[in-house]
Amino acid sequence: MTGMTHAMVKGSNVPLDAMAVRAVLRWTPGPGVPDVDASALLLGPEGRVRSDEDFVFYNQPRHPSGVVRRLPKKQVPEGLTDTVEADLAALDPSVDQVVLAASSDGASFQYVHDLRILLYDAGQADGDPLAVFDVRPETGEETAVICGELYRRGSGWKFRAVGQGYPTGLIGLATAFGILVDETEGAGGTPGAEGVTAQLPGGPAPVQGGPQAPPSPPAQQPSFPAQPQGQSGYGFPQPASPPAYGYPQPASAQPAYGYPHAPAPGPGPQPPVAPPAPQGAPAYGYPQPAAAAAPAPDPNFRLPPMGPQFVRP
Repeated sequence: MTGMTHAMVKGSNVPLDAMAVRAVLRWTPGPGVPDVDASALLLGPEGRVRSDEDFVFYNQPRHPSGVVRRLPKKQVPEGLTDTVEADLAALDPSVDQVVLAASSDGASFQYVHDLRILLYDAGQADGDPLAVFDVRPETGEETAVICGELYRRGSGWKFRAVGQGYPTGLIGLATAFGILVDETEGAGGTPGAEGVTAQLPGGPAPVQGGPQAPPSPPAQQPSFPAQPQGQSGYGFPQPASPPAYGYPQPASAQPAYGYPHAPAPGPGPQPPVAPPAPQGAPAYGYPQPAAAAAPAPDPNFRLPPMGPQFVRP
């Protein structure tokens, strides 16, 4: 097949002589054209991935075996390219198929111009492609497309042109082949390829509504004896009501802070109680009234001059 290029139509297939191939996605970039990413899924006999490691894309650009890998994007005269290489001869026998896909970021494939997949012999640095397939969207709403697939046929391999689209992007495509993904919102509110994180099928997934850990017991609070009623929090007796400082208190009121307290009544003889103050006793801190009226002031009394006096000459 060297030197001969097969122009593929949707659903057609061609046998491959090359046992290591390079699948190149190519499109024309420009204003309003979304970016395109190539990816590959390694499928077992049941048509599903064996583990999350079988998903090769920009967040996992190399299969652990090293036989399938994603190469950096390149700008070429015909446009922009993104490439996946696969060493078919070195693939594990449990891999029956390698799906070659494209996903768009930010808009559907309706806005991607001149998208095609070119299949080359990876053992040759130069040369014409082995097969070319122009990928056209069917509805215009696709955000992921299976461009082609490499599959075993007897002891050899074949390539089939597919062109099957998914409006759910790389997430929908990966889920269809058994990949569990964490989904985040892409541009414009549509789940985007940038939010895909592969997880092991059947492995740990985000817990939703599962058994919850028992709540932690509340911290043990120190226990203190109850405070006696009428006592303040700082070790001083609590007065029944705040005293009016400087005024005589009623007999039932507690004395102000700093004054001796009346002894509590108890059995046995009681100490003598001071007689109450006589009627008209003065309030504490105020001058006492005069015993008699003072004589009338002298009408001729004058205060001496105060300060400097200014007298005309």
